Amino acid sequence: MATLVLATRNKGKIAEMARLMSLHSPSIKVISVGEFNLPDVEETGQTFEENALLKAETICKATQLPALADDSGLCVDALGGKPGILSARWSGVHGNDMANIATLLGQISHVPDAERGAHFVSVIALATPDGRSLTVRGEIKGKILRAPRGEGGFGYDPIFQPEGYEMTFGEMEPSLKDEISHRAQALREVAPKIAPFLGL
Repeated sequence: MATLVLATRNKGKIAEMARLMSLHSPSIKVISVGEFNLPDVEETGQTFEENALLKAETICKATQLPALADDSGLCVDALGGKPGILSARWSGVHGNDMANIATLLGQISHVPDAERGAHFVSVIALATPDGRSLTVRGEIKGKILRAPRGEGGFGYDPIFQPEGYEMTFGEMEPSLKDEISHRAQALREVAPKIAPFLGL
């Protein structure tokens, strides 16, 4: 069985990606980069693609194992597509979900309900020790609510209501979110490619 390193320490992402990988590539063992004593990869790219590749290639080189990295974020129409690649640190503190949500809601508090469109983006990169790589992209459209709803998910999930649903990501069962989310779309595309890419 091949081993694939997930280049993230975000517990929410790890759980979601492990669930989705088990559905699409059950022959591949998934482990977290947290099992290695490695520093965080500085996200210096200007796009989701650049950051995902940077993380995957850095962790792959350090562990000498194939690595899968996700760079994702929320793009809000009223903010010109921001926070985008800065989503995890929008409040100035990396990974503080509640602070990021509060900051974002404050910035668009004046925006009418009809103009609160947004979309989530997930770019997943796969890198192998022999220097090959690939990226895939998933997106889902929706809108930003005025207050959080739901205790599930992570990040901006409690304020994002996807198109066609009355629930936020934070209110959804993981199985439903796994069917429709931006990350699910990207993983569904990349998962069947992983085994052939690894020569399995």
